[in-house]
Amino acid sequence: MLFTLLCIAAALTILLPALNWLSYRVMGGIIRNRRKTWDLNICCGKTDGGGVNVDIVKHAEVPNLIVVDDIYRLPFSTGQFEHTLCSHTIEHVEDPAAFFQELERVSKHVTLVVPPLWDLSAVLNVFEHRWLFLTFRKEHHTLPPHVVLPFAKRVQERHGQKIRA
Repeated sequence: MLFTLLCIAAALTILLPALNWLSYRVMGGIIRNRRKTWDLNICCGKTDGGGVNVDIVKHAEVPNLIVVDDIYRLPFSTGQFEHTLCSHTIEHVEDPAAFFQELERVSKHVTLVVPPLWDLSAVLNVFEHRWLFLTFRKEHHTLPPHVVLPFAKRVQERHGQKIRA
């Protein structure tokens, strides 16, 4: 019995980071690189989308970076952008529907990149994420079904929301 538990723990120790790497680095990179330039790269972290890069804090030196205070009222006109990339961001926000509605207001085409359910180390990250997206796909052009991530609010109220860019 102990041997079986140790084997399962060892497999998970290898499998979970591998799935996260595949999801975030490989598949996320393929989606980000699908376009040479994203007109708007929202919550860019350290990633240059080639057009206007937006985040709530400056994580690194990124060209054309605009730091915004309110993601629900972006400082852009309606339909200003053709293509917007929102990668690994919407799972962190207070109100995904309102945020997505604002992205649709400023952009004609919105691409969301979210952690898929098979990336367990990402979808169950209560220290960073607030929402669990009920999808096995990584890329979406509409807001996927989502539910509150259990225990996330309580953990984040106690320890703060940890966000790595």
